[in-house]
Amino acid sequence: MENNNETYIRPTWDEYFMEVARTIAKRATCDRGRSGCVVARDRQILVTGYVGSPTGLPHCDEVGHLFKKVTHEDGHETNHCVRTVHAEQNAICQAAKLGIALEGATLYCRMTPCRTCAMLIINCGIKRVVCEFSYHAGLESEEMFRDAGIQLDYVNTEILKYDKQ
Repeated sequence: MENNNETYIRPTWDEYFMEVARTIAKRATCDRGRSGCVVARDRQILVTGYVGSPTGLPHCDEVGHLFKKVTHEDGHETNHCVRTVHAEQNAICQAAKLGIALEGATLYCRMTPCRTCAMLIINCGIKRVVCEFSYHAGLESEEMFRDAGIQLDYVNTEILKYDKQ
């Protein structure tokens, strides 16, 4: 409820779309970094997506995670759940299924897109990415966005932490 002594401040468009992405994330079916994504252009939502297994396949929340260990160039190891399709990928697939062009759009997501998502985002013609948090393995994506001329903005530069990272 609004306090009558305070002036209401409308959210910016970035705040609005990021809040929608947070709500979309509640549908996610993998409890590791539950994420949602919104793609918008001209202040209109085009498509959304959330992290989850491919249609018809079991979800992490039902059968557990499918982990793959990745060894990075500097020798450190990280664990990635590969049972799911990322929120960004699902949003892009939704656009393809519905015949919606994403050229010139802005993508809102929970954390820096992974390398694969970054490549898809670049090839879709998306021109701006807004992330709520930084991703522990996002440096390569940041470099690709910079090289491709895609604007990357962070709401919070803190690295998002979750179990078995």
